[in-house]
Amino acid sequence: MNTLQPAQQPFRFHTRLNLTELTGLRATILPQLLELIKKVPGSCIYHHTHRFLEQHQYLSPEPPNDFAYWVSQVIGEEELAERLASIDTVQFSTIRSLREQLVATIETYLGERPLAKLKFAGAGEEFHFIKSVSFIIPTAHVANNLEDFVGILEKITIDSIYFHVFEARLRLERPTNDFSKWIEETLGHKAVADKIARLDPYAYTMEELRKRIISIIRTDYGKA
Repeated sequence: MNTLQPAQQPFRFHTRLNLTELTGLRATILPQLLELIKKVPGSCIYHHTHRFLEQHQYLSPEPPNDFAYWVSQVIGEEELAERLASIDTVQFSTIRSLREQLVATIETYLGERPLAKLKFAGAGEEFHFIKSVSFIIPTAHVANNLEDFVGILEKITIDSIYFHVFEARLRLERPTNDFSKWIEETLGHKAVADKIARLDPYAYTMEELRKRIISIIRTDYGKA
């Protein structure tokens, strides 16, 4: 296969700026947390399930979500914390479906746990809901073929990789990551696109993910 084959449409790399905002909503006990998870904006759910990943992109993968951390460390419900931490985020293609799984997990647990035994969070230990606000910015980097694409991918910021792999799929509800979509739809290379799409991005740091995507492309095209 030819890495210089021109794409039907070029791929423009985007990046993101992220701001966090307090919502003023807070929970002191598990049923209250549940009710707020049901109604807060999707940007809150995204923030509290991806905050560790965004802030520690160079460190070890598969960080805990904020809900699991609070349930474990503040109100001491270790069994529920394990259930929340084990939710496989990568299987969800929308914030809505991820929210529904969080809700179902907590509701099931509350159905098994006497309400009288639930612990309240102490003063200053409440769960504060925060929302993530992203600003998407086009970069000057444009790939017209896979050779261009790999060259740019080697040097683009991890914020750009994060946007195209995580945010575009989950928050913008695209069926797959932007890289796989472009490789399949504009170059017709479904096998390569599928291999990238099958990666569990939560199992890598951003730098590891960059190297893995590049390795898949180079291997499939016979590049050293």
